[in-house]
Amino acid sequence: MRIISCHGYSLCLLSSLCVASIFVVMILSSHFCELMRTFYANSKSSEYSVPLLELQQKLTTHDHVTPLRSDSTTATTAFNPNRTVPRIIRKQAKLSREKELELGLARARASIRRATAASKRNRSAMSLNATDFVPSDRVYRNPTAFYQSYMEMERRFKVYVYTEGEPPMTHDGPCKDIYSMEGRFIHEMEQGAVAKRFKTKDPQMAHVHFMPFSVTWMVRYLYTPLSHDIAPLSRFVSDYVRLVSTKYPFWNRTHGADHFMLACHDWGPHASKGNPFLYNTSIRVLCNANTSEGFNPQKDVSLPEIHLYGGNVSPKLLTPPPDNASRPYLAFFAGGMHGPIRPILLNHWKNRDNVLRVYEYLSKDLDYDSFMLQSKFCLCPSGHEVASPRIVEAIYAECVPVILSQNYVLPFSDVLKWEEFSIQLDVSDIPRLKNVLRAVPEEKYRRLKEGLRVVRRHFMLNQPPKRFDVFHMILNSVWLRRLNVKLD
Repeated sequence: MRIISCHGYSLCLLSSLCVASIFVVMILSSHFCELMRTFYANSKSSEYSVPLLELQQKLTTHDHVTPLRSDSTTATTAFNPNRTVPRIIRKQAKLSREKELELGLARARASIRRATAASKRNRSAMSLNATDFVPSDRVYRNPTAFYQSYMEMERRFKVYVYTEGEPPMTHDGPCKDIYSMEGRFIHEMEQGAVAKRFKTKDPQMAHVHFMPFSVTWMVRYLYTPLSHDIAPLSRFVSDYVRLVSTKYPFWNRTHGADHFMLACHDWGPHASKGNPFLYNTSIRVLCNANTSEGFNPQKDVSLPEIHLYGGNVSPKLLTPPPDNASRPYLAFFAGGMHGPIRPILLNHWKNRDNVLRVYEYLSKDLDYDSFMLQSKFCLCPSGHEVASPRIVEAIYAECVPVILSQNYVLPFSDVLKWEEFSIQLDVSDIPRLKNVLRAVPEEKYRRLKEGLRVVRRHFMLNQPPKRFDVFHMILNSVWLRRLNVKLD
């Protein structure tokens, strides 16, 4: 009787274990099947529309039962009443490279949102772990969001630079004079300090793909002077896009939305018309950020124009006078009479006032940089195109820029509040310019000067580059468009 009772107890225990195991498997299998049905239903519309972060969290926070092997050894062990219930493991869904990149971007967006929300709850919540700079001034639209997005960029952002093409039209560009940003950026992205941090040799791991052609060198080598025929530029760009889209799958995957070009020449927008997707879909980093010529601030990036005389920034502008130094001139401008705005300025003010100094061309005994360093305001009227290197020069000199332009999207304006360190006037204000500038309260002027000192680092052309300088700010602008977030 004891043997039978013991045997009956074992059968009952074994039966209970089997029923429990089957019940667990049924519940978890039902949950997983429902989860995958939702996943595939969502993924039909677009490969990038799946809520990857939410999906991965669900897949990694629910346990799945390891199936039992059917061989006799496993069966004998499984029926051992001293063994615990079947072993539990965690399984992760294997994601494609594209979805891994999108998942990383989703995590970056979530990080920015969390930092912004924490900052709103507690003004002192911003991390102070940065080695050299933490934005906190009023010149930023949202300093917390900017800082967090920048940290995420340094952590994640990868750029693939196409190797196709031959110099000088590709992999080269001017590093001196007015269009120097083209060559400087190409150099940094291919072999400089910026490349060491952000460049990847694996195009599968890139968030964006850079097409390193130079519009300035196209103008020099392909354009026939005085012909007014810029079709050769468009054809070169068209051929380049055709080459990389035929050789690689990345352009066709997004119609170029994760590709970018960079041009400082006035004809950059015209050259980009060589491919309609490049013009309408890709990220175009342009000095000529003119909305009337198709510049779209939602996807395009305004590139600061920096005039490098002999390849370097003027040493005078790198050492502005102390804050209490005298600035005897109210405002200053010197430049050629071209475009629609400068003739109006020169007709009203050229050589007519001792404190509002306006020249067409300076005589050899007058120094351009010295005038900037001795002026409270520096006039920055557009010429043939909207961009002007005087804006960056004024920032270097801590001379408050007076923007006289139409349809110009100012550089880094998705991060910076230009009204906190510059003055923007309408062309109709030019006849009464002196009265307008004299009416600026001294307190406001000091606040604008303080703003200039804060933003100056973001326009510095360092060699080698430093964190938060102009190279990194250009990349940050591209990163924000790939991330598809606003920092307001």
